[in-house]
Amino acid sequence: MAEEDLLADFMGSLLIVAPAVLGLLFAYWLYKKVAKISLFRQSREDDELLMRRMESKENFSEADQYQKLRQIHRDIQVGAKSFLAAEYRMCFTFLVVFGILMIFFVGRTDQGWDFKVGTLTAVAFFVGGITSMVSGYIGMMIAVYTNARCTMCATLSPDAVAWKESFNVAFRGGAVMGFALSGLGLLVMYFLMCLYVSFFEVATDAAKLFECIAGFGLGGSSIAMFGRVGGGIYTKAADVGADLAGKVVAGIPEDDPRNPATIADNVGDNVGDVAGMGSDLFGSFAEATCAALVIAAQSLDLVGAGWDTLIFPLYISSIGIIVCMATSFVATDLRPVKNEASIEEVLKTQLTLSTVGMTIAMYPVCAMFMPSEFYLGPKTFTSTCVDSFVSSKCVTMGPISAFCCIAAGLWGGLIIGFVTEYFTSHSYAPVREVARSTETGAATNIIYGLALGYKSTIIPVCILAGIVFVSFSLMDMYGVALASLGMLGTLGTCLAIDVYGPIC
Repeated sequence: MAEEDLLADFMGSLLIVAPAVLGLLFAYWLYKKVAKISLFRQSREDDELLMRRMESKENFSEADQYQKLRQIHRDIQVGAKSFLAAEYRMCFTFLVVFGILMIFFVGRTDQGWDFKVGTLTAVAFFVGGITSMVSGYIGMMIAVYTNARCTMCATLSPDAVAWKESFNVAFRGGAVMGFALSGLGLLVMYFLMCLYVSFFEVATDAAKLFECIAGFGLGGSSIAMFGRVGGGIYTKAADVGADLAGKVVAGIPEDDPRNPATIADNVGDNVGDVAGMGSDLFGSFAEATCAALVIAAQSLDLVGAGWDTLIFPLYISSIGIIVCMATSFVATDLRPVKNEASIEEVLKTQLTLSTVGMTIAMYPVCAMFMPSEFYLGPKTFTSTCVDSFVSSKCVTMGPISAFCCIAAGLWGGLIIGFVTEYFTSHSYAPVREVARSTETGAATNIIYGLALGYKSTIIPVCILAGIVFVSFSLMDMYGVALASLGMLGTLGTCLAIDVYGPIC
């Protein structure tokens, strides 16, 4: 029996570590494919000669524009690094100061001071924050590294090749962040859990163990606050400032290369939509995972079922990495982009196939690791869920219930994404109606836009309410946590699509 438990624990750990490592390796492989695209149309010797000709103001060749491209590319890289350095200095200071305070706030219990719990929670908080910062840095650097290469691919001929190659490099650049963030977050969290196991007896102190691990999610969310809010404010300030300096003061077009403020504007696009969004999604992943682990640790039945059952929430993210890796070749190789009209269709197909793949892959995992009956509380199923006692904490058909919660999150998230696209894409009627409303003045445009914004929230809110209702009915708060992880199950694909936009 002990050997069987040991084998089950090993298989559970392998199911987490192997996909996480594969995700990181896959991100590196995609990065190398992006790096093969040269920013030099000529040899480096010719490029240096071109620079001397530009300085001497001789006649320029067509290659001069590529020299300008590389210069702007370097300026944006320098700006991105400068912003992250300034922001992360403040973030690091916050992590250290708040981490010290956390030792005392968390360490104070009804029984007195427990500095072990306070210290371990603070360490998890610090590690979560650092991991979020690293994820944001990777995303920011790959975005500014890829965007100039996307431009180079867009100059190819014929047009069908230009569309395909420029889309592929942008999508692969986004996928680097998607898989690096997913793999890194999962790997760091699991190794932190394995480290903390040496401080607690899982059979009796599982709740304390995962309450300490919950600091990891808080750290990720804290950095997400800086990245999303601070980065968003910087983005809008840079955008408006560039427009005022260019269009209003100098009378030149928007994003004109003669306006130095456009560099800050381009840096801002990456700050808010890449680094901030990456940290935000990492925080969501970490928080949802920690919430599910803390709830599972309250269940005597789940703790008794073994370590492999207790860490079941991590399997959702690990399986998601494998599925998103498999489906990523659809957009770039099996069904590539041919023209502008096909981009939207390819991205939708990519996200739908990832959701379908996750749905298929999760059922055997649920059947393998989830017990058939358990009680989500400090008592056992056999002693509590008897006779006429009815509660959502009494879970029967555990594998099917867990699968339904995860599937509800998966498909609910997909539908919400498609609804959002319908109300915000120029391909559909709502955006075109808003555009037509400008013909009668700014007032009608603002009113129509606000009304459409309110209208666009109806379906997502109803879907979220339905997911919460179904999940809570099946598995109480544990089901809600699994549903939220289901929404994040295709994180690799979602991040690839999200980062693809700023790169283009």
